[in-house]
Amino acid sequence: MKPRITVITLGVDDLVKSLHFYRDSLGLPTEGIVGEEFEHGAVAFFELQSGLKLAIWNRKDIAHEAKVPLTKPSPTEFTLGHNVNSKDEVDKVMEQAKQGGAIITDPAHETFWGGYSGHFQDPDGHLWEVVWNPQWDAIE
Repeated sequence: MKPRITVITLGVDDLVKSLHFYRDSLGLPTEGIVGEEFEHGAVAFFELQSGLKLAIWNRKDIAHEAKVPLTKPSPTEFTLGHNVNSKDEVDKVMEQAKQGGAIITDPAHETFWGGYSGHFQDPDGHLWEVVWNPQWDAIE
């Protein structure tokens, strides 16, 4: 398998609420909800970097499509890392998320490895890390 991930899909409980969070609060570009004409088809896609999209889809519809039982979500199953170019940018994104209704679980702070990061949960409990890593090249 070639390492070619093109879509990261988050299961959500309220598609409209999550759309508002990602589009209106975080400013991710999207055409909005598509596929509503299909049973289990309503989804929203957000453009990330070239070749990568973030999708939000109802958890019950993911369970139906994948033929797995719908279970309780857990924020510790994975995190999404959003790398930025400065400590100030970490602070700005964290505040943007907070103003949009995110729960700040770990306020931005100096890390033990020399970076600066914080964590928040989106409206469905997905865990995001906003991080500046001084060893990484600038992010476009």
